[in-house]
Amino acid sequence: MKTIVMLLATMLMLGAAPVYSAEIIQIFHCQLDEDATEKNLEAAASEWLKAAKTMKGGDQLEAYLHFPVVAQMGEHDFLFVIRAPSMEKWGMFMDGYHGSPAQEVDKKKFDDLCDCPDSALWEPIKIK
Repeated sequence: MKTIVMLLATMLMLGAAPVYSAEIIQIFHCQLDEDATEKNLEAAASEWLKAAKTMKGGDQLEAYLHFPVVAQMGEHDFLFVIRAPSMEKWGMFMDGYHGSPAQEVDKKKFDDLCDCPDSALWEPIKIK
């Protein structure tokens, strides 16, 4: 995944939205590189999450890989989803991302496995 996309999304998020206490998710639309497998992608995502949890604001992050079971293949092969318990925690995490252990995993592992050129920050609302 490209770090620039994360930084851009964070800047837009901070400038356009007030601080909410609700959880926040960021969804990356990704394409697997030709030689990448789901297994080595899962290992890289696990390593990234472990590094992210050591950072300020990252202790409660969750990460998910979503692969389609039945779908019309289009512009992406899978989704990488990161969940934060609040906009505040997400902001703290992103403030320290540049030069962080998570960014190092991003550069050294993810960039060799996939390309995630597009992402969006979402506020989920549970339907009762």
